[in-house]
Amino acid sequence: MKHSIFISLIKALTIVCYLIPAGVFSQKPDKAALNGITPEIMKQYIGFLASDALLGRNTPSPGLDSAAAYISREFRAMSLSPVNGSYFQPFALCKTDLDTGCYLQIIRDGHITSLPVKSGFVPYYLTHSKEFTGEIAFAGYGITAPEYGYDDYAGLDVKGKAVLVFRHEPSENDTGKFFEGREPTSYSGVTSKRLAAGALGAGALLVVSEPGNYASLKPRGYLWPALSKNMPADATAYSMCNSGDDEIPAVQVGEETVNALFGSVDKLLAIQKDIDKQHAPASFLFPGTLIRLGLYTRTNERNVANVVGFIEGSDPVLKNEILVIGAHYDHVGFKKQSKPGDDYIYNGADDNASGTAGVIAIARAFAMAKSKPKRSVLFLLFAGEEKGLYGSEFYTANPLFPLEKTVAMLNLDMIGRNASNALNLVGASKSPDIAAITRAANKKIRFKLNDDNSVMGGSDHYNFYKKGVPFMFYFSGLHDDYHQVGDNPDRIDYNKAARVAQLVFHTAWQIANDDKHYTVITKD
Repeated sequence: MKHSIFISLIKALTIVCYLIPAGVFSQKPDKAALNGITPEIMKQYIGFLASDALLGRNTPSPGLDSAAAYISREFRAMSLSPVNGSYFQPFALCKTDLDTGCYLQIIRDGHITSLPVKSGFVPYYLTHSKEFTGEIAFAGYGITAPEYGYDDYAGLDVKGKAVLVFRHEPSENDTGKFFEGREPTSYSGVTSKRLAAGALGAGALLVVSEPGNYASLKPRGYLWPALSKNMPADATAYSMCNSGDDEIPAVQVGEETVNALFGSVDKLLAIQKDIDKQHAPASFLFPGTLIRLGLYTRTNERNVANVVGFIEGSDPVLKNEILVIGAHYDHVGFKKQSKPGDDYIYNGADDNASGTAGVIAIARAFAMAKSKPKRSVLFLLFAGEEKGLYGSEFYTANPLFPLEKTVAMLNLDMIGRNASNALNLVGASKSPDIAAITRAANKKIRFKLNDDNSVMGGSDHYNFYKKGVPFMFYFSGLHDDYHQVGDNPDRIDYNKAARVAQLVFHTAWQIANDDKHYTVITKD
């Protein structure tokens, strides 16, 4: 009799368990884990990362390498696992300068006009060694803007041709409301014009200043060190080595090109005035005219690395799903010129030694917990964020674990300043499920949480968002010391930084012990 009652009770409890929604019985972090995140440990981490010895952790630099080594030592000391045998995910950055031999020729009616580099034409940035030969077309301002009822490429076939376009937008000096009047739109930049021409199959882009707006048509393009005696050899910024490889070559040309193609600057001026007045394109092909363009560059390559630490999940199924907790550990270096005694180092204590310290402290809390999370957790510190989100761009293009198995990305950037009890949740409307988990966790921490999408593209979460990964960006806001030498460790609110890390830890613990999948809204 007792045995049958016992069996019935077991069956009843089993049914109840099936009826309870997944995630309700998720583990709660124990006290040992929670003790891993303290103001004191945050001060220790930030104190090293933002010390003068690291000279602002520029990407690339020896200071950045020292920071990476420090983070990896901390992960190793916590017994976090490496990934593929390493705590580093290396990637290359390139600094490009013009090489010798660049040329531009206009061949018309058997006559060849050779234009010298610098005075006759100047390539734009993100130029790579490329050659082009083909016909040329004039395409006004090089803009296709349906919302403004304007298309310079209407009825014009530029496939396999070079395209000559004006800088900026039509009627840019008018007070009227064509486009946005005097306020430039995204169509005005060379990058936009280059992409538009390339999308239509053009093989090269030539840009000329509008003669009605500029006293001189002297080509400027990009200020290459190779073309300027006063430009330091290291003035060119590092970028991702593959940046611009698939873009068409683009150069700025001047008066010699205008005379060779139009006969005079006055004829081009008349065309500009007509376009600006009529708000209609005046595009055409140059019959029997060829362009020959050769651009050559030399590249200096440097390796940097994202830093990774890994905890494998305990659940045999859920361990194949990944939670990423990340921050960028680089900053912007130091002033090349300063007076003796002046502070010249951009220490980056808040930006972003604070977020980096938060990730290390959260990793410490996970490592100190008495039980492992069900899902796997990847702690990921990015290089090159200040240069253009390079580290996260590389990771999302070359993920260590499949992005389709990445259930969420939690990003910490600048978490140690401003009001002690306020925190911004950037992306709350884009990832409402993660925001809800954070708000529930905040009942323990009690921040005033502000939804904020004003810096959606301003940190490494953005590259994950573009790939459809749910995310949350924890951000305490900008301040007067942002990218200034005053962003020092003595101005950090260590109690606040620790509380933010605790909030993210509680959020991460819930996600890592859940079996749910979360919504991300990738459309506006």
